[in-house]
Amino acid sequence: MKNSFRPAIVLFVALAVITGVIYPVVVTAVGRAAFSDKASGSFIERNGKLVGSELIGQQFDAPQYFWGRLSATSPNPYNAQSSSGSNLGPTNPALADEVKGRISALHDADPANTMPIPVDLVTSSGSGLDPEISPAAAAYQAARVAKARGIPVDQVNELIAQNTTGRQFGVFGEARVNVLTMNIALDDLKPAK
Repeated sequence: MKNSFRPAIVLFVALAVITGVIYPVVVTAVGRAAFSDKASGSFIERNGKLVGSELIGQQFDAPQYFWGRLSATSPNPYNAQSSSGSNLGPTNPALADEVKGRISALHDADPANTMPIPVDLVTSSGSGLDPEISPAAAAYQAARVAKARGIPVDQVNELIAQNTTGRQFGVFGEARVNVLTMNIALDDLKPAK
């Protein structure tokens, strides 16, 4: 019996060292070497101040900014410590109320807009932290943002085109616009002379 404990303990220790120490160190080193910005959190700094991450959505509700997807995290929106979807089904009255509230907010912010509202502007993402919206969702908001900033809508549409990321490797996912980087690009616009 004593002879069977020793190999089991040696194997346990060896596997613990391999999977608990060596593997994480190697994966972290490869990640930092190959994808240094993503492995470090894709943080964005402006004037020496951290303003956010490209990977985690944040709340924008001023008319001069693009708005992202709704966040289902609690107790605060875009709380990275409690990432989760709402898990509300399509027939759930709470989901219908959430969608109606967002539609109302979008109409209140831009009453002249008669375009169909893209679904990603009225529903939350699976993680509740989605930092991106569809190009259609950005286009829906372009007139409101242009009016609030006092710039031509064509200039905002050009900025949307410049900040649209295509499908991954040309086939995976959908085209998307990162809300934080888009809003930073808006803030960087030089006023017309």
